[in-house]
Amino acid sequence: MQKQTGLKNSVGGFGPVQSLTALATSDQPASSTAVDAKKVFNIGTSTISPTDKTNKPLYTRLGDYKRVRVQRKDMDSKQVFSFKFPATTVQPANATALSARDSLSTVSSTEPKTDKPFPFPGPKLESQWRDVEWTEEQKTSLMTSVSSYKPSCEEVTEARVLLLGPVSSGKSSFISSVQSVFNGRVTNRAMVGSSSTSFTKKLQSFKIRGEKQKDLTGLVLCDIMGLGDGEMTGLTLYDILSVIKGHVPEGYKFSPDQPVRSESVGYVKRPSLKDKIHCVAFVVDASKILTYPKGLSTTFQQLREHISDLGVHQVALLTHIDKICPETAKDVTQVYTSRIIQDMMGKAGTLLGMSTSYIVPVKNYSSELGLNVNTDVLLLSAVDHILQYADLYFQDNTPQYESKIDKNFTA
Repeated sequence: MQKQTGLKNSVGGFGPVQSLTALATSDQPASSTAVDAKKVFNIGTSTISPTDKTNKPLYTRLGDYKRVRVQRKDMDSKQVFSFKFPATTVQPANATALSARDSLSTVSSTEPKTDKPFPFPGPKLESQWRDVEWTEEQKTSLMTSVSSYKPSCEEVTEARVLLLGPVSSGKSSFISSVQSVFNGRVTNRAMVGSSSTSFTKKLQSFKIRGEKQKDLTGLVLCDIMGLGDGEMTGLTLYDILSVIKGHVPEGYKFSPDQPVRSESVGYVKRPSLKDKIHCVAFVVDASKILTYPKGLSTTFQQLREHISDLGVHQVALLTHIDKICPETAKDVTQVYTSRIIQDMMGKAGTLLGMSTSYIVPVKNYSSELGLNVNTDVLLLSAVDHILQYADLYFQDNTPQYESKIDKNFTA
């Protein structure tokens, strides 16, 4: 199976740079009190441990399509940069460089959006472009497969999967929908919000139980606050990587002005394999793919590069497919014969920077009171897809598995 790879840079791959505020309107008089918010691009720093002594230029596009060149410089302090995308607030023209403490950058997708109509759905495909059996037997088979899953590593009993995506993309709804399938009725286990700001503020791990809540499965879905919550509520790159590395304790509440540190309450200094994230599932809303801000693609690319450097495989969930295709809204079995969904899968792949083979469409339960076997099959197929890539992590990081490879190689 194809293994995902990232660029060579890890979290320490971003070399130390000075904190600054780059303005697109550099020719404005000093007495000017405000600039167009669309032409402001902030680059901040957050103090962390990894360093890099390479001198590589970073190019960033400004609001008026000018470019600014930021040269890496060796510094005594250990710092790493992250991006803050254009916000909707107006900033003073005489803004000065921020200190490393005050310039906490967020992984954000806040940017003016333009409404684009969905393309008119053409005739549906003659056959499914992915083979799926829409039967009660298939649902039962998938439930058995998920319920009986055990990681291929003796050190852990559960695969921890982190759901990561923009606000209101359907992360919490997916968790509730999966648990609903096993409960036999629609339940909202993970609290779901509907505003432009993230309802989830802390790290929450949901252990998925089997049929009738009897036994725990080997799957844990981890929920975290959404990307793009704005200037004061977003996550930092370092926060996300700390979660994946297993440093962040369960229930930790994220704060924009207090990044995760070794001094944070409950910080896990030496995380074991069971504390870490074993697979990342990006979640994007199909009905917003065409209106997501351009900066979000850069955010995803940046995240994927660092996550890949940690050896963690990534997949993606395309949610709200019923909102873009009327036929699929009426009948979920039409998902893989819908040209518009097939096209949107390609656009999601471009946004995330990954092949569509890693992406699966899902329909979460929202207003329904009862289950639907076809919706269940689609949800369970997504879970089975995730577990396949989570298990690749264990194969790559299990000493016993590695020793077997070494023996076979030397034989």
